[in-house]
Amino acid sequence: MIAIQVIFWGSFFLILYSYLLFPVILQWLARHKNLSYTAYSPEASPKISVLIAAYNEEELIETKILSVLNSDYQAERLEVLVGSDASTDATNDILQKLQQQYPSLRIYLFRERKGKPGIINRLVEESNGEILIITDANVMLDKDTLRALTTFFKAPEIGLVDSRMINTRLKKDGISQQEKFYISREVRIKHHESLLWGSMMGPFGGCYAVRKSLYKPVPENFLVDDFYINMGVLKQGFHCISNINARVSEDVSNNLAEEYKRKKRISSGNFQNLMAYRSLLVGGRPGVAFCFFSHKVIRWFVPFLVMVTLGTSLYLAPAHPVYRYLAILQLIVLAIPVIDLILRKIKIHILPLRFISHFVMMNLALLAGFIRFLGGIENNVWQPTSRNQN
Repeated sequence: MIAIQVIFWGSFFLILYSYLLFPVILQWLARHKNLSYTAYSPEASPKISVLIAAYNEEELIETKILSVLNSDYQAERLEVLVGSDASTDATNDILQKLQQQYPSLRIYLFRERKGKPGIINRLVEESNGEILIITDANVMLDKDTLRALTTFFKAPEIGLVDSRMINTRLKKDGISQQEKFYISREVRIKHHESLLWGSMMGPFGGCYAVRKSLYKPVPENFLVDDFYINMGVLKQGFHCISNINARVSEDVSNNLAEEYKRKKRISSGNFQNLMAYRSLLVGGRPGVAFCFFSHKVIRWFVPFLVMVTLGTSLYLAPAHPVYRYLAILQLIVLAIPVIDLILRKIKIHILPLRFISHFVMMNLALLAGFIRFLGGIENNVWQPTSRNQN
């Protein structure tokens, strides 16, 4: 009986630790720290290559490319490479028109789907920049974003720099507000990891910069390329940081079903990356190992920890009232997504319930992604998530 209680409280503690205690510990440790840098002079700014993988982005691709070309970065030190992943809409026509207007734009039109990592791998081979800016077609840059992303590379230990995502078009009828809260919280955690050990656990993927010399081609079947690239930089002994002054904007997801599909895909990729970089959990950089385990690995196994806490509390419930109440509480939490769905059908939106639904959905997606990972992943071809869905 005591062993079962230890298992329950150990699992319960790990859940609380990863989501609540770890961020508090980071914030306290980083309370007096700042990221310092020495800015490049204009004539010494590094040559940069902006890489964009696009699939059926006719609505956004021109706006995206112009947000890059209209930046305040020196035009002669900037090139833009766009790979169209066998797009079937007007994306290719728009790219060809833009290429005629802008000589720094180079386009690559693929006839067969390659997946985002496959496209980026090819664009890296074709690029001439010292610094690579990898960015999604639906993420818009501020005028000074490119300069802010490259500033820290004057420090030789910096290998990768992430931007700060600003979410737009929030709604109350879906999960956009919960997604914004989650993303904003992750920004803070990653910023604190950056301040302490240069051990940021993965960029958001929408727009980040990496030294070309540190870029490692992403395997053809890997689903989460940004985390793979980030961990490869850390494994080589360099720092990965978040620059909260490098701002980009993106419509946040609002549809629970669509976001579930995206998170399921990310979850499968998480376990691929865990297997690829498990050595960092016991490597020679304690800060990296601490953040990897606390921020990522525990979270990826929370669905299993939840099953353990529920199972052990149900087992202990007949003998101990406290476990009976805890079991009932867990069952209520698991039922809330159904309650929230019913309320949404009648146009009632209760934000606290939506946050719980979002948490349960993320963990169900983690579990489904793990099952997909166990079944084997043959390719990384993707279907972009429609943003701000109804």
